[in-house]
Order: sequence, then structure tokens, then C-alpha cells
Amino acid sequence: QFRPPACSLQGARPPGPRGDYLQMATTYKAAVVPSAGAKFDVVERDVPKPAGDQVLVKVTACGLCHSDKFVPAGAMGVQFPRAPGHEVVGVVEAVGERVERYKPGMRVGVGWFGGCCRKETCAGCRVGDRMVCSAHLTTGISFDGGYGARVVCSETALALVPDGVSDVDAAPLLCAGVTMFNALRNAGARPGDRVAIQGVGGLGHLGIQYAAKMGFETVAVSSNDKKKELAKKLGAHHYVSAADGDVGEQLTKLGGCRLVLATSPSPASMSPLIKGLGVNGRVIVIGAGAEAVSVGAFDVIPKRAGVVGWPSGTAADSEDCLRFSALFDVKPMVEQFAFADVQKAYDHMLSGAARFRVVLTHDG
Repeated sequence: QFRPPACSLQGARPPGPRGDYLQMATTYKAAVVPSAGAKFDVVERDVPKPAGDQVLVKVTACGLCHSDKFVPAGAMGVQFPRAPGHEVVGVVEAVGERVERYKPGMRVGVGWFGGCCRKETCAGCRVGDRMVCSAHLTTGISFDGGYGARVVCSETALALVPDGVSDVDAAPLLCAGVTMFNALRNAGARPGDRVAIQGVGGLGHLGIQYAAKMGFETVAVSSNDKKKELAKKLGAHHYVSAADGDVGEQLTKLGGCRLVLATSPSPASMSPLIKGLGVNGRVIVIGAGAEAVSVGAFDVIPKRAGVVGWPSGTAADSEDCLRFSALFDVKPMVEQFAFADVQKAYDHMLSGAARFRVVLTHDG
């Protein structure tokens, strides 16, 4: 797995006794959803003390994601009140008595993966596949996320943030970034293979950068020509527009794709991608939607092609993603909002008008 460059700890304040932090505040503010369908309520809470393998993170930035809408929708078993936010960046403020890797002052991130149980009775953890842990812990859903100025989570959910990546840039990489990065590096494609990224948006603009810098022949796929210039600047070698005809046929004319990352949850835009696969090609479903995707048997059988899904990544994957991004200068396009404008930021993100990620910043 990718490892360098290292994360520097220079500038970290010296820790106090285990579980303490010098000059730690006693209260913090959080934007919580008090009940299903409600708007945000800003509340003041006591700063919790981490125990066992828990780490207390002072949040400096948190990216906003369309999946945050699961909280006001009351989905995924969420309990109210709940502070959403699974693109969390901050500084370790205190640690529980069993934590060894993390010390107060370290810059860390917490993504969608909210940690794992590490139990021998868990089929995923037993074989080292933490992403499919049976506990299904999700930051901002199973426990309060980065819409609050403090987050307490298991040390298994933490990734070190390397020098050279700002807090605001790091936040979206912990969700959109690691999802695209991790899907690309685990799909079996090799440098030089043709890879298509469907959508030049919040996920796609990062996917294009990762694909190009991993050495793939990169194709950007969109519904029109409006983002062609941007896609080329991000590293795309080819641009396919649905306005110019059937997307599958256009991809086939290029020679077919070894891999297509589908970021749109729309079946109407996803299904044609299957026809553009080459031999042993795969469509990886990244964008989550409720509607079923139609797959024609003769679109996949002759080419041994297929459709699979990809669920983000673990904390270790996030750390790899951040290091790769620092080394190869992969950056998200971000609109920044202060914590005081949390409702405005959330509404702007849901509107689809953001270009392309929205990040909330905390001042203490």
C-alpha cells in the first residue's frame, strides 16, 4: 500500500496527562438536528472526556455531503438529537487510557467510516476487513459528527493528516476523495488502462484527478459540453458528452473501458455506461440512489463485464488518500462557510449549486 510522505508532528502542543489537554475548553457548540425533518438547532454542550480507545477531536473543518440528509430523514437508525458530518478534520485534544498511536496536538481526520468493533465474533474484523464490520459505525449517524466543534470517536476511525494539505482541503478528501481513490486502486485496472469517470461534480472532479495521476487514460463523461474545459484542466484525456449521442457507443469507439466509476445515482445515466465497457470491464457504482439499475445480460456476458459497488474506505485508506493527494497535488474545489452559517451552507450544498464541495469551519 501507498505510504510516503510521512505526517509531521511539528508544532503539536505538548500533551498533559493521558486523557487531558492543556487549556481545554469546558463547553462547545454543535449544530444538531433535534428531530426528523427539523432544521438545525445550535446548542452548547459540555466537552466530553474520552475513555478506553476513544479520542476527543477539536474540529477545525467539516465537509458537507449529500449523505448528511440521511440525518433529518431519520434514516440508517439515526437517533435524535444528532450532529451530522462525516468529513471531519481537527486536532486531537484528549485520548482515552487505551489509546497508543494518537497524542494531543496531532492533526487527524474522521471520514464516513466511524471505526470498527475489532471483535473475533465479527466476520469482517476477524479477517481484517474493517470496512464491512458488523457494527456499521458511521460518523455523524451512529455518533455526533463534525457539525459540532468536538467529536469523540474510536481511535480506529482516525487518519493522520499530512503536512501540505490544509484542513479545508482535507475534509472533502475524507469522503468524496477516499471513495474515488480507493475504488480506482482496488478495481484491478493498471496504468495505461482506459478509465472513465462519469460526472464532473463533487465526486467526479476528484476522480478525474486521481485517475490521471495514477497513470490511467482518463475519460470524463458528462451530460453536456459545459464542463469540458474544466475536465481537461483536471487531467482528462478525453471528454464524452451525452449531448453528442449514446455514451456507451462513444466509449466503445474509444476502445471500451476497463473501468467506469459511476457517480450519478440516476439509472438513466448509469445504464448506458455498461455498454461502453471493454473485456473484463467493470462499472463501479459510487453514487447511491434508491432506483434499480438495468443490466442487459448480453452487455456483460460476452465481455465478462460486470457491475459492482464500492463503499468508501477505512481510516487507513483515508490516510493513504491524504498522503497521495499531498504528494501529487490533488485538490478539491471548495466553497467555505463559517459555522454561524451552517443552515445556509447545508441548503446550498443540497441545492446542487456548490462548485463542488462545501466546507464548514469552526472557530473554537
